[in-house]
Amino acid sequence: MPGYVMGNFIVYCLINAFTPGPGNILALNTVTNYGWKKGIPLFVGIFSGYYVVQLICAGVVFGISALLPQVLGIMKYVGAAYILWLAIHIAMSRPDQGCGEKSASFWKGFILQFVNVKIYLFGITALTGYVTNYCGTSLMVLIPFELAIATIGTVATSAWIGMGMAIQKIYLKHYRIINIVLAATLLECVYSILK
Repeated sequence: MPGYVMGNFIVYCLINAFTPGPGNILALNTVTNYGWKKGIPLFVGIFSGYYVVQLICAGVVFGISALLPQVLGIMKYVGAAYILWLAIHIAMSRPDQGCGEKSASFWKGFILQFVNVKIYLFGITALTGYVTNYCGTSLMVLIPFELAIATIGTVATSAWIGMGMAIQKIYLKHYRIINIVLAATLLECVYSILK
């Protein structure tokens, strides 16, 4: 792969990973609501789901690209519904007051990634737009690229978690406004999926 193509691939991955999306917003909201320790299961779920979904993307590009439009068509609506539910949940949530709510679960983060159309499109577009033309469609080529994409995504989500930790005191004072802004951002994600 030529150097300029690799550079474009990396820039594309960084921009896509660091922009607001359902996983990043949920991670930010969780750390501000529950703190780092209570959020760890959810963060691990988000990260794990990211890697599994990217491996699925490698498999899709490798073998079943003919089914891709139908699968993404269904995932689009399932993902939009889940993200809409998440937006409503975030808009109505309050900071944890020691009530022990189990919202920050591994499965909540893991399942989010399976309906997160953004990361499917991210992984498949990165492979078909940058990798397959220069490196082929072998799984031995596609999987390392998808693992790199998932790692960049994990770093980006970690940055969102760090931002949440940095604003946690501000959040506790202004949680309603911040939650509404986060929910509105998720609603924009729903809109962009369905348009």
